[in-house]
Formats: sequence, structure tokens, C-alpha cells
Amino acid sequence: MTKEAAVHRDDTEAVFAAIVEEHAKMKPAKVTRDQRFQADLGIDSLTMIDVAVAAEDAFGVRIAEDDLESLATVGDAVDYIQRAKDLGPPL
Repeated sequence: MTKEAAVHRDDTEAVFAAIVEEHAKMKPAKVTRDQRFQADLGIDSLTMIDVAVAAEDAFGVRIAEDDLESLATVGDAVDYIQRAKDLGPPL
């Protein structure tokens, strides 16, 4: 990964951590890539939809409902968002 790509990913992680913090009621510094949404952060399926909608708005990407179910950790979501951003605007 290039330095530019690493910085870009760090920005995505920081913004996503703030979104998770807002919905899980915790500080972004406490949100880490390996945390599981449900088991570690207490985010249920309804709250996860809220997180996904906020992420879609913040990053200009679309998170498919089927894909949302496969995002178990913060890192999974950040990687998904980054890939979607790299591909460009949704069709």
C-alpha cells in the first residue's frame, strides 16, 4: 500500500469511527478495526442500518443490504467502503 493510500484509508477509518461512535455511544479512540459490531460494540441490526446509511451519506457510496450482513467488524466495513470509494460513484 502506498503512503497516499494509507493516509486515505486512515481518513476513512477516522470518519467511520466517528459514525460508529455516534450510534454506539462510544469515543472514536475506542473504536478499533478488529471490533465486532454486535459482540464488542453492542450494535444490533437496526442500528447497523443507521450506521450504514450514515456511512453512505458521508462517503458517497452504496452499501448493499446483502453486503451489510457480511460486515462483522469495523475493519470489514472500512475495507468495503474504501473499495467502493476506489471504484467511484455508484451507478
